Amino acid sequence: MKVLVVEDEPAIRESLAYSLKREGYAVEVAATLAEAEEKLTDVALVILDLMLPDGSGFDLLVGLRRRPRAPAVIVLSSRDSEADRVAGLETGADDYIVKPFSPREVMARVRAVLRRSSAATEVATTPVIPLTTDPETRRASVSGVALELTRVEFDLLHCMLTARGRVFTRAQLIERLWGDNFAITDRTVDSHVKALRRKVADAGGAPGLIETVRGVGYRVSDSEGVSVEPSEGL
Repeated sequence: MKVLVVEDEPAIRESLAYSLKREGYAVEVAATLAEAEEKLTDVALVILDLMLPDGSGFDLLVGLRRRPRAPAVIVLSSRDSEADRVAGLETGADDYIVKPFSPREVMARVRAVLRRSSAATEVATTPVIPLTTDPETRRASVSGVALELTRVEFDLLHCMLTARGRVFTRAQLIERLWGDNFAITDRTVDSHVKALRRKVADAGGAPGLIETVRGVGYRVSDSEGVSVEPSEGL
């Protein structure tokens, strides 16, 4: 797999490139947004500093998330407030690492993000309820009607749909979508599930397609002919 390191500080850039090569990854490096844009071909992961000489890393992150086959992104930043971390994740980052950091920590995060990314390579389809998600194109539909989903909503639906009938706790969904050590609350998960349900229902999907299992979590129904209105709380 190829990893692109976008970092303007030479010492950090070279340290990360060295560690990645030792782990067996092919590595490209860039010191600016413009240089990064030229090196995105066949990249599986971007390690992205937010403060670059020619602009904000957020600009590149937003552009990547508009692509049908976007690489995973790990943000590097000296901004360590909860608001900054949440902003990075909500914008589309798969992980957020605060400077200073250890190369061993970064390598562990890289492996975790690439594992999650590799696990989502197959199209998930339900045989009874015509709901589909395609991670390659980041498109989802119900009964052939396209769903306009945010990054988090798509990942949430795809996660549950690939294991239809399995109950996911909020903690498991947070781990799958955001990873460990992030200021993501249970209520954040509830809000995304509520928005996802509304969009599925507006597109003609069965009201009870995304079920609440009281005291446990959420699942995509594995029952035929779902029509019961789902509960909003656990």
